[in-house]
Amino acid sequence: MKIFLIGIGGGHPDQITAQAVDKLRAVDVFLVADKGAAVGDLAQARTEILNRHVPGDYRVIEVPDPQRDRKPADYGTAVLDWHDARARAYEKVLLELDPTVTVGFLVWGDPALYDSTIRVVERIVDFGTVDIDYDVIPGISSVSMLAAAHRLVLNRIGGPIVITTGRALLGDVESGADNIVVMLDGHLTCRELAGTDTWGIHWGANLGTDDEKLVSGPLDEVIGEIEQLRGELKSQHGWVMDTYLLRLRRL
Repeated sequence: MKIFLIGIGGGHPDQITAQAVDKLRAVDVFLVADKGAAVGDLAQARTEILNRHVPGDYRVIEVPDPQRDRKPADYGTAVLDWHDARARAYEKVLLELDPTVTVGFLVWGDPALYDSTIRVVERIVDFGTVDIDYDVIPGISSVSMLAAAHRLVLNRIGGPIVITTGRALLGDVESGADNIVVMLDGHLTCRELAGTDTWGIHWGANLGTDDEKLVSGPLDEVIGEIEQLRGELKSQHGWVMDTYLLRLRRL
């Protein structure tokens, strides 16, 4: 069975690459995670992408996403268990399909950057129950969209950049990181760095959508505005996806 893991960016149909469009049109059946009514806007964006770029016949199968422990005692083990449960859910659907069909997974952002789909498909391959050949098609990541929206060069001249999560941010700062892109930060951990007058931030939420919000400036001065906008988006849509660059200020 042929499978394409297709990066679809932040959800705007214009941000689909030509390569991704080519692969979308080769798919017979799309498997998508059903995460409930709270993310209905995301499902609508996915539908708009398919309507815009796939003129032929195709099926969409929504697969209920397994529950995940958000406050586990052992984070790594909990994530692996969640990946395994996802793999089993998709495996069940794949076993019911004709092995000659081409299957597509629509991946928000880029499949290689803080996304589990590649690992999930690898787990299905490891199960050995479905004969799978899969390709990965890159997408425009939120990191790229953040940089473009703020007209940024992410790295300083000759310097590194750390891409991390909210969970790991404070540890990375303690280790000396001073130019940091932060993803998957549902708690806006950068608030804990406010009050030192040393950090600047470039923040973006729902990047590439009609509801995109951008804020930049000294962290101490703009963190309140970011919290307010983030709360408004969460209240309006039931979800918010934000990414930000933290950079030690050169005073």
